[in-house]
Amino acid sequence: MLSSQTLSMTIARNWLDLYETIWKPEFFPKWASGLSGNTLEPEGTHWRAQGPEGKIKIRFTSHNPFGVMDHWINNGVGKEIYMPMRVIANEQGAEVLITVYRQPLMSEEKFSKDIEWVRKDLAQLNKLLTE
Repeated sequence: MLSSQTLSMTIARNWLDLYETIWKPEFFPKWASGLSGNTLEPEGTHWRAQGPEGKIKIRFTSHNPFGVMDHWINNGVGKEIYMPMRVIANEQGAEVLITVYRQPLMSEEKFSKDIEWVRKDLAQLNKLLTE
């Protein structure tokens, strides 16, 4: 079993409106810094992009009425990395939640850096959607 940490960001938008705005894979490069400046290119059931360490493939959960935005990242070096993501209601606003798993053989320092990276991405998403 992998250790994990779930991060959340409160965003002052109706959860369904927020989900409908951000669920499309094409929207991810606008806030996910590992994809920033990239265009995601569809390739079968995956999307191709340039990640910080080289080419990656990403597959996304299909559009759904539940706010689920899970995605799986394949950097071609090992197994896919699962990134659960949800948009849930918080009264008139929303919470965006992302769970980060500590991968096998990953140092505590690298895991902490990954958590901080996701925290900054969530802050960028909030800024993008509320300014």
